Parts: sequence; C-alpha cells; structure tokens
Amino acid sequence: MSAKIYQPARNAMQSGQAKSKNWILEFVPAEARSIDPLMGWTSSGDMNSQVKLTFSSKEAALEYADLHGIEAALCLPQNRKHNIRSGGYSENFATKRRTVWTH
Repeated sequence: MSAKIYQPARNAMQSGQAKSKNWILEFVPAEARSIDPLMGWTSSGDMNSQVKLTFSSKEAALEYADLHGIEAALCLPQNRKHNIRSGGYSENFATKRRTVWTH
C-alpha cells in the first residue's frame, strides 16, 4: 500500500486559510476506475481510494504511516507570498484617483 501525505490548498472561492492547516494521508489508487455500462457511474474495486485521514501535523501523519507499514510520499506545500496593498480593497474605489481605472 502506498499513500501520499499533503497539506491541502486553500479554497479558491474564499480568501481565508480555513481547512488548510491539517495534513491529509490519501491512498494511491491500486486499480483504475471503470465506467458502469448501465448507469454510467464511475466505480472501482479499490476500497482504500475512498479513505482520507486527517492529521494535525506532518509528523503525526508520517508516524501513522510508519506504524501501519504504509509507504508514504510527502508532498510539501508551496506557501504563497501575501499580497498586502497599501490602500487595501478600498483603494479600488478611491475618489482621489488621478488616472482612469477600469478592469
């Protein structure tokens, strides 16, 4: 059994960092998915592909994988640089703007 351990990215629809602090252990699929000819649903015989384990730290996830004999690949997150503007969001609607502002 092999798995990957990663820290999920933030939701693209929100500006906050919620649910991106935990670490996820997700098993790599052992077999390809197939399409059911009658209903068209995607299915797989691999039950581990449905399992996602959440951990509070990277070390806890690695320790769990070692304890249970799981080969784990660690994917480190790429942290983004914070974009802090001097005027903030309200600068988009400033009345003292000297140049024309459009999208």
